[in-house]
Amino acid sequence: MKMSEIDKDAKELEKKVLDLADAMDRAKTAQADRSDVVVEMKQAARARLELLAKDLQPVFASLPEGSDQFEFALTDGEQGRLWIDMTSFVRMGKDRRVYEFVKDTRLGRTILAHGEDRENIGKAVTNYVAARVLEREQAIEGDWIAMNGHSFDGSSQTETQAPEPADGGVRAKSGMWFFAGIIGGAAIMVAWAWFGNAPAL
Repeated sequence: MKMSEIDKDAKELEKKVLDLADAMDRAKTAQADRSDVVVEMKQAARARLELLAKDLQPVFASLPEGSDQFEFALTDGEQGRLWIDMTSFVRMGKDRRVYEFVKDTRLGRTILAHGEDRENIGKAVTNYVAARVLEREQAIEGDWIAMNGHSFDGSSQTETQAPEPADGGVRAKSGMWFFAGIIGGAAIMVAWAWFGNAPAL
C-alpha cells in the first residue's frame, strides 16, 4: 500500500472518530436540555401546588378541633402531591398545567375534579373537606345517641314508655261486663228455648 493511501485511510478514520465525538456531544447536550426541561416542569408543578396549598390554608386552619382525618401535606417525588387526607390528593397532569383532584377508593382511583383554574380546584377541595367534616360529626352524634339510650347494667332503653291512661281500669271493667252480659243473655235464650218447648207433665 502506498503512503498516500495510508494517510488517506488515517484521515478518514480520524474524521469518523471526530464525527462520533461530535455526535456524542450533541446527544449529551440534548439529554441535558431534556433534563433541564423535566426539572423546570417539576419545579413549575411544585410551584402550582404550593399556590393551591396557600389558597387552602385558611380552610384547614378553620377545621374543628379533633379533625385528624386530614393530612394537608405537600410531598415531592416523581410526581408532587398535595395530600388532603389519607386517600385523596391534588397532583398536576402530564402537561404540568392541569390540576387533578384524585381519590383512591376500593373500586380504584377516581378523579373528583380537574382543570387549569386553581380557584375551581380549591372550591372542589373545600367542598370535599366540608362533606368529610359533616360525615364525621354525624357519625359521632349517632354514636352518642346510641350510647345515651344504653344502660350499662345490662339493659337498654331506646324510648321512654308512656304511662298507662288513667281510665285504663274503667275500660277493662266495662269490657268484662260487656262480655258477661253477652254470655248471660245467651244462657237465658237457651233456657227459654228449652223450657218453652218442653212437654207439660
